[in-house]
Amino acid sequence: MRIIPPNSIVSASFTQNIADLRARATVVAEESVTGQYADLTKHLGGRIGDAMIGKKALNDIEDQRSLLGVRQGRLDLVQKSLAGIQDRVDGLATQMLSAIGTGDYHGQSVVARDAKAALTDVFTALNGRHGDRFLFSGDETATQPFAGTEQLLADLRTIAGTATDAADFETQLDDYFYSATGGWQTSIYRGSSVATDPDSVTATDPALVELISGLAIMALSGSEDNLALFQQNPEIARSGAERLSSGTTSLVNLRADVGIIQERVAKSLETLDTEQTILNSVYNNMVGRDQYDAASELKQLEASLEAAYVLTSRLSNLSLLNFLR
Repeated sequence: MRIIPPNSIVSASFTQNIADLRARATVVAEESVTGQYADLTKHLGGRIGDAMIGKKALNDIEDQRSLLGVRQGRLDLVQKSLAGIQDRVDGLATQMLSAIGTGDYHGQSVVARDAKAALTDVFTALNGRHGDRFLFSGDETATQPFAGTEQLLADLRTIAGTATDAADFETQLDDYFYSATGGWQTSIYRGSSVATDPDSVTATDPALVELISGLAIMALSGSEDNLALFQQNPEIARSGAERLSSGTTSLVNLRADVGIIQERVAKSLETLDTEQTILNSVYNNMVGRDQYDAASELKQLEASLEAAYVLTSRLSNLSLLNFLR
């Protein structure tokens, strides 16, 4: 019969105790860093369900915050683009009306050139994007809304060439910009007039269409194009300036509408912050581990481990000869 020496039994017991201490030290070290109990089921017992519900609520808040953050970013860029358009056309209508009123054709031509450059800048602003999403293309978010101003100006030159008088020009112009089959929606604007996203602003918005139509008329009213219809009917250029002025006023209202949505999003984010603070407090009270206490326990475990290692080492050297000495 094989007899197990007593020191082997004791050594095995120490080895198991060391393994337990090391496992506990690993858990406590994690808790001292995370500030939470590692084994929530053991710590909470029957309250684990409440903790999981609280955790899900916090995750839902983060998801909502992420979505609101995306909306906020898009709205900020839309507002910035619209503000840039407003700043770019500011004063052009007044300058054109002043030049027409004083019969200053040279000054009118200068304003026309500036209006043409402003039209290009407006198209560039409306081609703005948020990530891979074009902001003013309606539901066609992957499609750039405008290629350039050349086709638009060419179409209006054609209308000016075929119109019998100023009234006919205005009629054809309205059909071009406001009809679903007009050139604006069929050959110039390449996005969608439909926007299922309630935050979206499309380039078919009446404020933008009116502003652009007025700007385009003004762009063609100078000596560079020298259109006969415009020369014979100065009221066309005046009408363009009035369109631009009215469109600018409507643009201010459009920016106000966007601003209201921005404010709602900001308030929603503030509400989420409040809810998160409350839920975090409740959740942390349930699962939280005092990090100072965890660090103190970890030091005690390390001391116990060190003592156990020393005892194990001494035990391994224990023999009858050493004992008799």
